[in-house]
Amino acid sequence: MPGPDHKDTDLSEKGMSSSTSGVVVQVREKKGPLRAAIPYMPFPLAVVCLFLNTFVPGLGTFVSAFTVLCGARTDLPERHMCCVFWLNIAAALIQILTAIVMVGWIMSIFWGMDMVILAISEGYKEQGVPQQL
Repeated sequence: MPGPDHKDTDLSEKGMSSSTSGVVVQVREKKGPLRAAIPYMPFPLAVVCLFLNTFVPGLGTFVSAFTVLCGARTDLPERHMCCVFWLNIAAALIQILTAIVMVGWIMSIFWGMDMVILAISEGYKEQGVPQQL
């Protein structure tokens, strides 16, 4: 029965690196303009928006649009704040109008979850805590 060293040599022979080789891989998600317009909000506000989006599709997204006007950061730094505001309003309208066929409701819940995830990641950045995936 081969030991742990045998596993590392098999990986090296196949051209792959083992977990101990020190290779750092960075993965970035490419977002469309609507997804990139989701603002980085304080955690409590993001949770309120998730709650609103869960029970009234689009309402939390509508509320989050106004945080952009209050200075919330987004992943669209090259766009003017008013443009990002209208992108969030458009996302809220899409969620409201398509909620009838459940697509908007599901989209609204996922949008709220993204708001909470962004709020958590922003909190880690402010505290200087390294993130682990």
